[in-house]
Amino acid sequence: MTNRDVAQVRSESTSLRSRRSVRSTAARTETTMPTEQTTATIGAQTADFTTGFNETIGDELATVFASEQADLVENGVPAGAVAAGERLPSATVVTEGGESVALSSLLGDGPAVLVFYRGAWCPYCNITLRHYDATLAPELASRGIAFVAVSPETPDASATLGGELGFTVVTDPGNALATELGIVTAPSDAAIEAHTALGFAVKDSNADDTPAIPFPTVLVLDAEGVVRFADVHVDYTTRTETEAILAAVDALS
Repeated sequence: MTNRDVAQVRSESTSLRSRRSVRSTAARTETTMPTEQTTATIGAQTADFTTGFNETIGDELATVFASEQADLVENGVPAGAVAAGERLPSATVVTEGGESVALSSLLGDGPAVLVFYRGAWCPYCNITLRHYDATLAPELASRGIAFVAVSPETPDASATLGGELGFTVVTDPGNALATELGIVTAPSDAAIEAHTALGFAVKDSNADDTPAIPFPTVLVLDAEGVVRFADVHVDYTTRTETEAILAAVDALS
Protein backbone atom coordinates (compact mmCIF):
# COMPACT_ATOMS: atom_id res chain seq x y z
CA MET A 1 0.00 0.00 0.00
CA THR A 2 1.15 3.54 -0.74
CA ASN A 3 0.66 6.97 0.82
CA ARG A 4 -1.81 7.65 -1.97
CA ASP A 5 -3.80 4.61 -0.82
CA VAL A 6 -3.86 5.98 2.72
CA ALA A 7 -5.27 9.28 1.50
CA GLN A 8 -7.97 7.44 -0.42
CA VAL A 9 -9.19 5.37 2.54
CA ARG A 10 -9.46 8.53 4.62
CA SER A 11 -11.77 9.96 2.00
CA GLU A 12 -13.75 6.73 1.61
CA SER A 13 -14.59 6.41 5.32
CA THR A 14 -14.91 10.18 5.88
CA SER A 15 -13.97 10.85 9.50
CA LEU A 16 -11.93 7.67 9.89
CA ARG A 17 -8.50 9.28 9.92
CA SER A 18 -5.89 6.62 10.55
CA ARG A 19 -2.37 6.99 11.86
CA ARG A 20 0.47 7.41 9.35
CA SER A 21 1.21 3.69 9.58
CA VAL A 22 -2.28 2.67 8.51
CA ARG A 23 -2.37 1.49 4.92
CA SER A 24 -5.37 1.84 2.65
CA THR A 25 -8.39 -0.40 2.61
CA ALA A 26 -10.16 1.94 0.21
CA ALA A 27 -10.81 -0.74 -2.39
CA ARG A 28 -13.01 -2.48 0.14
CA THR A 29 -15.31 0.49 0.60
CA GLU A 30 -15.12 1.94 -2.89
CA THR A 31 -18.24 3.62 -4.20
CA THR A 32 -19.29 4.95 -7.67
CA MET A 33 -21.03 2.50 -10.01
CA PRO A 34 -22.01 -1.01 -8.89
CA THR A 35 -19.06 -3.36 -9.31
CA GLU A 36 -18.05 -6.81 -8.16
CA GLN A 37 -16.69 -5.17 -5.01
CA THR A 38 -20.02 -3.61 -4.04
CA THR A 39 -22.22 -6.53 -5.11
CA ALA A 40 -20.26 -9.23 -3.27
CA THR A 41 -22.09 -10.12 -0.06
CA ILE A 42 -21.67 -7.76 2.86
CA GLY A 43 -20.25 -10.63 4.89
CA ALA A 44 -17.54 -11.28 2.32
CA GLN A 45 -16.64 -7.61 2.08
CA THR A 46 -16.51 -7.01 5.82
CA ALA A 47 -14.43 -10.13 6.42
CA ASP A 48 -11.96 -8.98 3.79
CA PHE A 49 -11.91 -5.48 5.24
CA THR A 50 -11.37 -6.71 8.80
CA THR A 51 -8.37 -8.79 7.79
CA GLY A 52 -6.66 -5.85 6.10
CA PHE A 53 -7.68 -3.35 8.76
CA ASN A 54 -6.32 -5.48 11.60
CA GLU A 55 -3.03 -5.84 9.77
CA THR A 56 -2.70 -2.09 9.42
CA ILE A 57 -3.67 -1.03 12.95
CA GLY A 58 -1.61 -3.69 14.70
CA ASP A 59 -2.39 -6.38 17.24
CA GLU A 60 -2.96 -4.05 20.20
CA LEU A 61 -5.78 -2.04 18.65
CA ALA A 62 -7.18 -5.05 16.79
CA THR A 63 -7.49 -6.86 20.12
CA VAL A 64 -9.42 -3.92 21.59
CA PHE A 65 -12.01 -4.01 18.82
CA ALA A 66 -12.24 -7.81 18.87
CA SER A 67 -12.84 -7.73 22.62
CA GLU A 68 -15.56 -5.11 22.19
CA GLN A 69 -17.28 -7.23 19.54
CA ALA A 70 -17.09 -10.33 21.75
CA ASP A 71 -18.66 -8.47 24.67
CA LEU A 72 -21.46 -7.17 22.44
CA VAL A 73 -22.22 -10.66 21.18
CA GLU A 74 -22.14 -12.11 24.69
CA ASN A 75 -24.59 -9.49 25.96
CA GLY A 76 -26.87 -10.07 22.99
CA VAL A 77 -29.75 -8.00 21.68
CA PRO A 78 -31.04 -5.86 24.56
CA ALA A 79 -34.37 -6.68 26.14
CA GLY A 80 -37.02 -4.40 24.75
CA ALA A 81 -35.38 -3.94 21.38
CA VAL A 82 -37.77 -3.40 18.49
CA ALA A 83 -39.44 -6.56 17.24
CA ALA A 84 -41.85 -7.61 14.53
CA GLY A 85 -45.44 -6.70 15.29
CA GLU A 86 -44.69 -3.33 16.88
CA ARG A 87 -45.74 -0.04 15.35
CA LEU A 88 -42.97 2.38 14.43
CA PRO A 89 -43.12 5.41 16.76
CA SER A 90 -43.61 8.83 15.24
CA ALA A 91 -40.34 10.72 14.94
CA THR A 92 -38.81 13.92 13.69
CA VAL A 93 -35.61 13.59 11.70
CA VAL A 94 -33.30 16.09 10.05
CA THR A 95 -32.52 15.98 6.36
CA GLU A 96 -29.09 16.50 4.83
CA GLY A 97 -30.20 20.06 4.12
CA GLY A 98 -30.84 20.68 7.81
CA GLU A 99 -34.64 20.62 7.62
CA SER A 100 -36.62 18.96 10.43
CA VAL A 101 -39.34 16.73 8.98
CA ALA A 102 -41.65 13.97 10.13
CA LEU A 103 -40.12 10.61 9.32
CA SER A 104 -43.54 9.49 8.11
CA SER A 105 -43.34 12.06 5.31
CA LEU A 106 -40.27 10.28 3.96
CA LEU A 107 -41.64 6.77 4.38
CA GLY A 108 -44.84 7.54 2.49
CA ASP A 109 -48.09 5.60 2.57
CA GLY A 110 -46.76 2.23 1.47
CA PRO A 111 -44.28 -0.33 2.77
CA ALA A 112 -40.82 0.96 3.63
CA VAL A 113 -37.34 -0.13 4.66
CA LEU A 114 -35.58 1.71 7.46
CA VAL A 115 -31.86 1.17 8.12
CA PHE A 116 -30.09 2.41 11.24
CA TYR A 117 -26.32 2.78 10.94
CA ARG A 118 -23.59 4.03 13.28
CA GLY A 119 -22.16 6.80 11.14
CA ALA A 120 -20.18 7.67 8.04
CA TRP A 121 -17.00 7.30 10.13
CA CYS A 122 -17.66 3.54 10.41
CA PRO A 123 -16.10 1.56 7.54
CA TYR A 124 -18.56 -1.29 8.06
CA CYS A 125 -21.40 1.17 7.56
CA ASN A 126 -19.72 2.48 4.41
CA ILE A 127 -19.45 -1.04 3.04
CA THR A 128 -23.05 -1.82 3.91
CA LEU A 129 -24.70 1.35 2.63
CA ARG A 130 -22.76 1.27 -0.63
CA HIS A 131 -23.68 -2.37 -1.04
CA TYR A 132 -27.33 -1.49 -0.46
CA ASP A 133 -27.01 1.34 -2.97
CA ALA A 134 -25.78 -1.12 -5.58
CA THR A 135 -28.04 -4.09 -4.82
CA LEU A 136 -30.99 -3.13 -2.61
CA ALA A 137 -32.02 0.39 -3.58
CA PRO A 138 -32.77 -0.45 -7.25
CA GLU A 139 -34.87 -3.45 -6.22
CA LEU A 140 -36.84 -1.41 -3.69
CA ALA A 141 -37.38 1.38 -6.20
CA SER A 142 -38.76 -1.10 -8.73
CA ARG A 143 -41.21 -2.30 -6.10
CA GLY A 144 -42.21 1.22 -5.07
CA ILE A 145 -40.79 0.77 -1.56
CA ALA A 146 -39.43 3.78 0.35
CA PHE A 147 -35.86 3.42 1.65
CA VAL A 148 -34.41 5.62 4.40
CA ALA A 149 -31.13 5.32 6.31
CA VAL A 150 -30.82 6.87 9.78
CA SER A 151 -27.86 7.78 12.00
CA PRO A 152 -27.23 10.16 14.93
CA GLU A 153 -24.69 12.15 12.93
CA THR A 154 -25.05 15.84 12.22
CA PRO A 155 -26.56 16.63 8.81
CA ASP A 156 -23.15 17.78 7.59
CA ALA A 157 -21.55 14.50 8.62
CA SER A 158 -24.40 12.47 7.12
CA ALA A 159 -24.15 14.41 3.87
CA THR A 160 -20.56 13.31 3.35
CA LEU A 161 -21.85 9.80 2.73
CA GLY A 162 -25.48 10.41 1.85
CA GLY A 163 -24.58 12.61 -1.08
CA GLU A 164 -23.01 9.58 -2.75
CA LEU A 165 -26.06 7.35 -2.32
CA GLY A 166 -29.26 6.95 -4.27
CA PHE A 167 -31.54 6.82 -1.23
CA THR A 168 -32.49 9.15 1.62
CA VAL A 169 -30.12 9.62 4.57
CA VAL A 170 -31.31 11.49 7.68
CA THR A 171 -30.25 12.40 11.21
CA ASP A 172 -31.96 11.06 14.32
CA PRO A 173 -31.02 13.88 16.74
CA GLY A 174 -29.91 12.55 20.09
CA ASN A 175 -30.82 9.02 18.98
CA ALA A 176 -34.40 9.87 19.94
CA LEU A 177 -36.02 7.31 17.65
CA ALA A 178 -33.31 4.70 18.21
CA THR A 179 -33.84 5.07 21.96
CA GLU A 180 -37.58 4.44 21.60
CA LEU A 181 -36.74 1.36 19.59
CA GLY A 182 -34.33 0.11 22.27
CA ILE A 183 -31.32 -0.13 19.98
CA VAL A 184 -28.92 2.47 21.43
CA THR A 185 -25.44 1.56 22.60
CA ALA A 186 -22.03 3.25 22.82
CA PRO A 187 -18.44 2.22 22.14
CA SER A 188 -16.60 0.76 25.11
CA ASP A 189 -14.13 2.99 26.94
CA ALA A 190 -11.28 0.96 25.45
CA ALA A 191 -12.75 1.35 21.96
CA ILE A 192 -13.08 5.11 22.45
CA GLU A 193 -9.39 5.23 23.38
CA ALA A 194 -8.59 3.17 20.29
CA HIS A 195 -10.61 5.58 18.15
CA THR A 196 -8.59 8.43 19.61
CA ALA A 197 -5.38 6.61 18.70
CA LEU A 198 -6.71 6.36 15.15
CA GLY A 199 -7.42 10.08 15.07
CA PHE A 200 -11.19 10.47 15.48
CA ALA A 201 -13.98 10.58 18.05
CA VAL A 202 -17.54 9.39 17.50
CA LYS A 203 -18.99 12.23 19.56
CA ASP A 204 -17.48 14.77 17.18
CA SER A 205 -19.74 13.48 14.40
CA ASN A 206 -22.91 13.11 16.44
CA ALA A 207 -25.52 15.84 16.64
CA ASP A 208 -25.71 15.59 20.45
CA ASP A 209 -21.93 15.51 21.05
CA THR A 210 -22.10 12.09 22.74
CA PRO A 211 -20.68 8.75 21.55
CA ALA A 212 -24.12 7.08 21.63
CA ILE A 213 -24.88 5.11 18.47
CA PRO A 214 -27.55 2.67 17.31
CA PHE A 215 -26.97 -1.01 16.84
CA PRO A 216 -27.01 -1.62 13.08
CA THR A 217 -30.66 -2.45 12.46
CA VAL A 218 -32.95 -3.07 9.51
CA LEU A 219 -36.72 -2.68 9.78
CA VAL A 220 -39.24 -3.60 7.11
CA LEU A 221 -42.54 -1.78 7.63
CA ASP A 222 -45.92 -2.50 6.14
CA ALA A 223 -48.21 0.21 4.77
CA GLU A 224 -49.65 0.77 8.26
CA GLY A 225 -46.24 1.48 9.77
CA VAL A 226 -46.08 -1.84 11.60
CA VAL A 227 -42.70 -3.57 11.80
CA ARG A 228 -42.90 -6.87 9.94
CA PHE A 229 -39.18 -7.65 9.98
CA ALA A 230 -36.58 -6.49 12.51
CA ASP A 231 -32.92 -7.48 12.40
CA VAL A 232 -30.72 -5.98 15.12
CA HIS A 233 -26.97 -6.63 14.89
CA VAL A 234 -25.10 -6.19 18.15
CA ASP A 235 -21.84 -7.10 16.39
CA TYR A 236 -21.30 -4.09 14.15
CA THR A 237 -19.07 -6.08 11.77
CA THR A 238 -22.11 -8.07 10.62
CA ARG A 239 -25.11 -6.69 8.73
CA THR A 240 -28.38 -7.75 7.14
CA GLU A 241 -27.83 -9.06 3.63
CA THR A 242 -29.86 -7.69 0.73
CA GLU A 243 -31.50 -11.06 0.05
CA ALA A 244 -32.98 -11.20 3.57
CA ILE A 245 -34.42 -7.69 3.25
CA LEU A 246 -35.97 -8.37 -0.13
CA ALA A 247 -37.46 -11.64 1.15
CA ALA A 248 -39.09 -9.73 4.01
CA VAL A 249 -40.37 -7.06 1.62
CA ASP A 250 -41.80 -9.62 -0.79
CA ALA A 251 -43.49 -11.44 2.09
CA LEU A 252 -45.65 -8.35 2.64
CA SER A 253 -47.58 -8.95 -0.56
